[in-house]
Amino acid sequence: MIPLRDINPTRTFPFVTILIIVANAAVFLYELSLGRRLDAFINLYGTVPCEISSLCPLPRGLTLPVFATIFTSMFMHGGWLHILGNMLYFWIFGNNIEDRFGHLKFLIIYLLWGVLAAFTQIFVDPASSVPAIGASGAIAGVLGAYLIMFPRAQVDSLLTIGIFLTTVRLPAIFVIGFWIVLQFFSGFLSLGVAHSQADSGGVAYFAHIGGALAGLVVGLLYRALNPQRSAVADSYGWR
Repeated sequence: MIPLRDINPTRTFPFVTILIIVANAAVFLYELSLGRRLDAFINLYGTVPCEISSLCPLPRGLTLPVFATIFTSMFMHGGWLHILGNMLYFWIFGNNIEDRFGHLKFLIIYLLWGVLAAFTQIFVDPASSVPAIGASGAIAGVLGAYLIMFPRAQVDSLLTIGIFLTTVRLPAIFVIGFWIVLQFFSGFLSLGVAHSQADSGGVAYFAHIGGALAGLVVGLLYRALNPQRSAVADSYGWR
């Protein structure tokens, strides 16, 4: 199930959403230019849990404070499917969250979601030496907030049924809810069979879970502090 677009108009132009997508694309193109130096770049600027937790030495050549890698890693990706999938979800759902919070607040909250996602993964596996990269944790925060703030929004999605493809219009609560449940299932299942990101296929599931939980909390706080706007959103499906 791949979301294609949400039926949820915005009032403002999504400057920050586009800026973040452009930044991710620029970093990815730089990664493609590195060739054999790519692994060294990822090891330097990806988030390595054992480096953050001081359970392993810092790599030579790191020009930033080690905690800064939590931010640099948010703009790095491991391949075409990784970045295209992340940016698709972010483009579809991020503009509405930016519209609600405003440009600057959205940027701050987005980065905060990424930080909380990274620390969730570090807390679960502090001794891991595998670099974590990608915007998935921050985008999981976007999805969690969207789930709470726009529960009745509709999402046009590409659905695979065997060898057939079809498009269907589904509630956002189903599309995003399915993704979040899958992350929880995959994350907790990995606890029984793996002890590192490498053992779980290179996917930092608990970063996704941490980001989604942070987004859910922000969404609930927004509804509590803006009951009238939330009531209108529930009535009309968007605002």
